[in-house]
Parts: sequence; C-alpha cells; structure tokens
Amino acid sequence: MLKKYDTSSLQRLYLAGEPLDEPTWSWISQALGISVIDNYWQTETGWPVLALLPRIEPPDIKPGSPGIAMPGYDAKIVDANTGHTLPAKEKGILAFGLPLPPGCMQTVWRNDELFSNHYCGQFTDAHLYSTFDYAIQDEDGSFFILGRSDDVINVAGHRLGTREIEETICSHREVAEAAAVGAADELKGQSVHCFVVAKQDLSDPESQSRLRTEIESVVVSQLGAFSRPAAIHIIRALPKTRSGKILRRAILAAAEGKETGDLSTLEDPVALEAIREIIRQRTA
Repeated sequence: MLKKYDTSSLQRLYLAGEPLDEPTWSWISQALGISVIDNYWQTETGWPVLALLPRIEPPDIKPGSPGIAMPGYDAKIVDANTGHTLPAKEKGILAFGLPLPPGCMQTVWRNDELFSNHYCGQFTDAHLYSTFDYAIQDEDGSFFILGRSDDVINVAGHRLGTREIEETICSHREVAEAAAVGAADELKGQSVHCFVVAKQDLSDPESQSRLRTEIESVVVSQLGAFSRPAAIHIIRALPKTRSGKILRRAILAAAEGKETGDLSTLEDPVALEAIREIIRQRTA
C-alpha cells in the first residue's frame, strides 16, 4: 500500500495516542525508511511530557518507548501505594514531581480539593502528580508505557500491563492489532481476554482456530504460563474513539456481559456490537 505513494519528502513520523508497540514501530520504520518518533502526553499536561526532540544528531530511538522526560517535568516511576521511587525496570506508576510546569492543568474549575485529592493525593508517602499510567524506566532514562493502571490485569497475583500482552500478540506475523482486557474470574481474580484483528480476512473456522492456538503459544512463551488467555476472539475491528484510542472499558464490559456506559466518543458502533455478538455466541 505504501509503495503506491511518493513518501520521499517525509523526514520524520510523529505518533501519539495509543502506546506504540515495538512490532508496529519496526514495520512502519522499515516501510518508510525514516525516524518514527513516539511521544507521551495527557490532555491535562497540554503538551508532550515524554518525547525525543530532534537535535543536530538523530535522537536515540528505542522501539516502543516515547522517550525521556521533557524540560520542566520531574518524571519518575513510583510504587502505586507509597509513591516511593522504584529501581530501573521495575513496574510502577508514572508520576511527576510538583509543581507542574506552565501550560499544565493546575486545578479543576471551582474545585481545588478535587484536583488535589484525585491527581495529587494518590500516594501515602509522597505528594506527586499521578498520571494513572503503568510504566517502567530503563537504566538510560527511557520510559515505556504499559497501560492505564486501572487496565492492569491481575492474574493470580501476577500483574500484567495491557501493552505487554498486546505487544506480544502483535509480534505474530498475521496480527494487525489487538486489545487485551482482564475479565473477572472467580478462581484467578482476573483472566486475560484477547481481541485480535488479523491482517487478512480469516472467515473459515480452521484458520481462526490455528491463529488462536499460535497466539496462545506466543503469549505463554514470552510472558509465562500464568498469562495464558482465557479467550482469544478474532474480530473485524477494535472499537475506538474518534481520536484513535481503543475503548478497553467498553470491550471489558462486553466481555463481562455488563452495560458499556457512555459511548459518545465511539467511532464505529458496529465494531462493538460485533464483539457483543461474539460473546453472546460463546456463552450461549
């Protein structure tokens, strides 16, 4: 598809929204032959928090990482309960030291207490701004976003970020994109449910069954037996917002047979309804 167009004038590709997984980064960087630069920010911050600014020399891009903290941000990975800073490569919450730099949201209109308690009162031993995002930081200072903290899947005491699972699934050569959610499980607390979009249409049951088996094998081999998906659904498209974010909340509700709540930002209602139908057929 890309070969149909003249991309010779492109110098860099900047991405935002969903965390950029390594398989996607590798594919697009090889296809375009240019630097693919991810970044991380929130509506509340107003501008990028983690990024790689082009300098005289090319930025040191690490596949799957949005980069390092931008000037003005004291970014760190902390314990989800205490707020204590964690060692490199240990999973925790991405938080910022206070005060936040100019341009960031400083309070909630006429409700300073809500802002203080919600954003800056999440930790028992530290006064920090919480992004509510699960992440790690390597020895060089590069951050890797693993998913929203409320999307972290706890399988029999093992904590898995949705990004970890989805990136593993997307490493399969036939997978275009995927979403993972943690559905309630009486025995394990939560179990992994995967929703996968294949690169090519797999209409026959045999092909779908083969892909499910291969995806399960990839997940178990890379993440461990405890991460074995309880269900793998092959679907046409993932339900997303108009800005391209996967609606995991709605997918989880469908997987658990619950009401999905507000869907005013949903781009394609048919995608979510297709998931509901698959779940109904499976549980019938």
